[in-house]
Amino acid sequence: MSLINQTSRSNASLKPSSRHAETSRVYAHPLPIIFPEPTYKFLGLSLTRPLNPHCTALFDPLTRSAWVPSSGDATLLWQRGFFGKGDLSRSEPSWLARQINARKMKGKALTSEEITAKRRAERKQFKLDRAKAIAAAAAEAETAFNEQGRVIAPGIAPDGTRIIPSAATWKPTSAPMPSEKSPLDVAPDEEEEMEPIQDLEHLQLSLQEAFFLVWALDCLTILHPQTNVSFTLAEIWNTFQNAHIPSLVPQPNAPSPSRFDNPFLVSYVAYHHYRSLGWVVKSGIKFCVDYLLYKRGPVFQHAEFAIVVIPVYEDPEDQANSPFKLQNAEPFTWSWLSTINRVNSQVQKTLVLSYITIPAESRVSPKVLSSPACFAHYSVREVVLRRFIPARMRD
Repeated sequence: MSLINQTSRSNASLKPSSRHAETSRVYAHPLPIIFPEPTYKFLGLSLTRPLNPHCTALFDPLTRSAWVPSSGDATLLWQRGFFGKGDLSRSEPSWLARQINARKMKGKALTSEEITAKRRAERKQFKLDRAKAIAAAAAEAETAFNEQGRVIAPGIAPDGTRIIPSAATWKPTSAPMPSEKSPLDVAPDEEEEMEPIQDLEHLQLSLQEAFFLVWALDCLTILHPQTNVSFTLAEIWNTFQNAHIPSLVPQPNAPSPSRFDNPFLVSYVAYHHYRSLGWVVKSGIKFCVDYLLYKRGPVFQHAEFAIVVIPVYEDPEDQANSPFKLQNAEPFTWSWLSTINRVNSQVQKTLVLSYITIPAESRVSPKVLSSPACFAHYSVREVVLRRFIPARMRD
């Protein structure tokens, strides 16, 4: 049983707004598969088929990922489950929207990345204004003491108002200006002569996301990078495992060595475990962890949990004879653990140590590694780790 459930945190209600309603409408489906309302039933069984889209991706052995070239497929996979990331964006594939905004909307309709950049620029301006106000108040207090011999409260005007701005009362004096002028900023009469913008962005899927879409949902087709011929499930199974084998030139379709501690298998067990529990699983490299768990998705709220995948060998002999050096397989130091915990505590995330037990080859035959049925022999245990702060946890 998982230690993480959807009600582990207090549900902070979002303010109803038109923007929130539009976001809920666009991202209404948690998975690419849609189960429509049953229109006809026979003997109590619904005869309505689920709507299962079939997207296409191209396997890239160098980046260990799958690329979705079609903008329609990329939008569908992102809006229905938040799979992948834009290769020219921080998360959501928004490069084309940013270019159109810069050309036509003149910055009126901001994308998520532009909103983040604007907030950072305003935060930087606030810190500069506050530092100038503090320096001016200190100089004024020192001058009053040297010339008149009186002590005044720095930062307080004669009428009792605060001179030093605070985050609650400060407002930007002017809109942050971009550092460079965009080449798309042209006069209105020149817009008709400009060529349409070509979408150069692709959706990049991790191997775990791609295999989940292929095997668990059957809504993705993986193509060979050279021949553009679709892989079979058995070929994908071998290819994704071979991608993690140290080699100068990865060879798709080559037979993979049968080992339970293949890095792809270990990471996919954790990914599939949390996806099957209803969480949106994204990469956690930004916060020094393996995965981040979102309750609904990145556009709704921040991630609640940060997952560190820790492989545990059932048989120590398998670890000694393994060609793989799995991350976190060796005992880690307390300083490392404290650092990771502090980083995630500062951003309001709960650190979870996810122990993936790798079955022993002496107990389970390597023949089961010929298909995804081997996942039944893995197990997942979780330990939630929180910082103890005496000043806040006395009660």
